[in-house]
Amino acid sequence: MATGAAAAAAALNSTVSAAAAAATVDVSKLNMFEHAWHNLFLDNSYPELTLAAVLFAVHETVYFGRFVPYWIMDHIPYFQQYKIQGLPAKSSDVYRVTIHALKSQIFVQLPMLVGFYGLCSLLDIPIYEVPFPPLSTIVLQQAYFILWEDTFHYWCHRAMHWGPLYKYIHKMHHEFQAPFGLTAEYAHTLEVLVLGMGFFIGPLTWAGALMLAAAQGVENLSAWRLHVVSMATWIGMRLLLTVDEHSGYDFPWSIHHFIPFWAGSDFHDYHHMAFIGNYSSTLRVWDWICGTDAGYNKHAKKMRETKKSRKLQAIQDAVAEAKAKEAAMLAAGERESAARGKKRQ
Repeated sequence: MATGAAAAAAALNSTVSAAAAAATVDVSKLNMFEHAWHNLFLDNSYPELTLAAVLFAVHETVYFGRFVPYWIMDHIPYFQQYKIQGLPAKSSDVYRVTIHALKSQIFVQLPMLVGFYGLCSLLDIPIYEVPFPPLSTIVLQQAYFILWEDTFHYWCHRAMHWGPLYKYIHKMHHEFQAPFGLTAEYAHTLEVLVLGMGFFIGPLTWAGALMLAAAQGVENLSAWRLHVVSMATWIGMRLLLTVDEHSGYDFPWSIHHFIPFWAGSDFHDYHHMAFIGNYSSTLRVWDWICGTDAGYNKHAKKMRETKKSRKLQAIQDAVAEAKAKEAAMLAAGERESAARGKKRQ
């Protein structure tokens, strides 16, 4: 216990000293984002509230901002060809889901973000430190977080489909058989809390591993540290992914058409339509390993065959129409020639 308290105190002192060191940063070497971050926390009397406000702003901006393009496409006939179930979101449903999501975000998620400052202190996650970690480190961390979140999500989500858990908790999320972007966070409070734990597993294990390595005397770990900016990036990325997965749209340029093990909207849309299978959030790996994508694979094959037959039929119809027009033109030409012959006689 004493060792743990000492480590926590050291981490807290590290964070506080970082705040004090902010005043000595050479701002001439910072980019515009680092400069803005530096100024945000310089001489800030309420850093925990400021951090929570920043992370909450990222959440709201990405969550609602990513949905807006899909909402606009719902009102443009051209894009309906990419609608998976062909059912645009109703305005009344969008309003109801928005109100529910806002309540959850304000009264459940925002308090968690306020407490996140203390977690950063305990795990020695830099908050004020600039410049930010290298972009390569942030990208690697995001990939690591996705692997952990997807694994946790698969097994917890699959458990949520067990009788009582589905009936009393998860059924709410399945209210919309044809989902739209905002339904990503339309869920029971307990589901938000339980599945939300998967969001933190990757960052916690990353930061914890670095703390253990440092305790063992490993040096030169600064380039691998988990900066709070990486967490803000993770919030934005996870929201982009989950809103896209619930969008109800599948485009020719969607990621899963280029990366076979990527889940995407087509994969998750089937889960809402069939209520079972396809439990993963971002990747298809666990569903493939456990065989819970069998129903989807049959459905996808059938849809491809139907699409192919429709395309073939459309081609045949076009050819038949062209031949009919050609025959009509030839017949008209023959009639004109016959009429001219009669006039000459």
